[in-house]
Amino acid sequence: MQSSSAAETSSAYSPTTRILVFIGLIMTMIMGALDQSIVSTALPTIVSDLGGLAHMSWVVTAFMLTSTIATPMYGKLSDMFGRRPLLAFSIGAFLFASLLCGIAQNMWQLILFRGLQGVGAGGLMTLSQTVIGDMVTPQQRGRYQGLFTGAFAVSSVTGPFLGGVLTSALSWRWVFLVNLPIGLLAFALIMFSLPAGRSEAKPQIDYLGAGLLSIATAGFLLLFNSVGTSLAWTSPLTFLLFGLSLAVFYLFIRQEKQAPEPLINLGLLRIANFSVCVAATGIMSFAMMGSLVFLPLYYQLVLGQTPATSGLMMLPQVGTMLVSSILGGIVSSKTQRYELLLAIGVGIEFSALSLIAYCAHHGAPPLFFLISLGCLGVGMGIGMPNATVIIQNSVPSNALGIATAMMSFIRSLGGSLGVALSGGVMALTLQHQLQAMADKIDISAFLEKGMVALQALSPAMHVQVTEAYKGAISASLSVSSSFMFLAFLMVVGLMIRKVRSS
Repeated sequence: MQSSSAAETSSAYSPTTRILVFIGLIMTMIMGALDQSIVSTALPTIVSDLGGLAHMSWVVTAFMLTSTIATPMYGKLSDMFGRRPLLAFSIGAFLFASLLCGIAQNMWQLILFRGLQGVGAGGLMTLSQTVIGDMVTPQQRGRYQGLFTGAFAVSSVTGPFLGGVLTSALSWRWVFLVNLPIGLLAFALIMFSLPAGRSEAKPQIDYLGAGLLSIATAGFLLLFNSVGTSLAWTSPLTFLLFGLSLAVFYLFIRQEKQAPEPLINLGLLRIANFSVCVAATGIMSFAMMGSLVFLPLYYQLVLGQTPATSGLMMLPQVGTMLVSSILGGIVSSKTQRYELLLAIGVGIEFSALSLIAYCAHHGAPPLFFLISLGCLGVGMGIGMPNATVIIQNSVPSNALGIATAMMSFIRSLGGSLGVALSGGVMALTLQHQLQAMADKIDISAFLEKGMVALQALSPAMHVQVTEAYKGAISASLSVSSSFMFLAFLMVVGLMIRKVRSS
């Protein structure tokens, strides 16, 4: 039933329409992916211009907070009102906020405008993937989602490099203003080519559910991004914030069970393929973000590389991910063996992360990291698009938007938790290893300043502290590898279930 309904929907798009919409969607997705990473290299210059060093992290946190909260709402509303009006609002809000960010006059204005930008960004990638699910048949989704994954990989990894170039050549403001020409062209293509779609006559919006989800998500994300830094792991405030967030999330689940039009369709969780893949996607994001955030830190603190060189070290990952996502999409469309390809991809990711953790622990030469990252890119390119295809193919076509949004929501939460937990493990391990040198160094300086504090040491002490950093970062990488193994077991179970039922 789902396949025939999807086929009917996809047949409404002519070949020319598909091409125009696809180009617009790719540009929209690239814009959203770039904005998650392009700002990082411009932050030091932004602080020098606007001030507010103590609040610098909120430039990133505000964006992540509002985009994560908005994601499931876009999915549900697009199922009710159609994709076109929600995409128009999402792109419009994002571009308006980008303009405001580009003309911000102080740090608090920039933080506020970044939060508004996140409201628009929450729909960019989710709605783009959903429209692809509408446009093509379930058998073709692997190929198209593979192209999306490749574009996402290039955008995410080249973001910091592009941010540095724009900041150096023009101004940090162009990190935000560059969105305007890209977004306006994408907006024109999508509005011109994408059909209006359906709209429910009397839509019922779950406002209470939306409010509860916003409060619970905000609480969890604030906790995950503050614990270990501004909040101690064993602080009473940490436990209070966790308990309140959990309580509000429980109220949200109760509300969704009784709401006439729930924001999140809990019934979808009874579909084995959907629930397993969504959970595995969240765990995969946990592992990936928890590792990739700290690899550049290892390159600079332990291997002594410059920021530019450490950025170039990530290129094997994006290169292999681009190739494997395109080729993997073609293979999955021809073979329809999505569960098998997902298991292969996640297995390669687990092996690569384990190798990276091993290399970090033993201080391997850069070549070994390059090979490991290349393997990691292969696994990501194979795994990510097939997970999306399985999720979209397992649900009814009228729930495609909320299904894709639930996947994006869980993935965002998983990534945030992965960074927080891996960072906490690194900080605790480093503090423990530095305790032995407490009479010779200022521990707080190393926990706060890192590389700057290293430069002031004698050669002998420099070696000892570098070893401490090596052990701490490799411990955090081991955490990521362990969680990826859990995701691997889940998708292998899904593959076995598929084989038994066929």
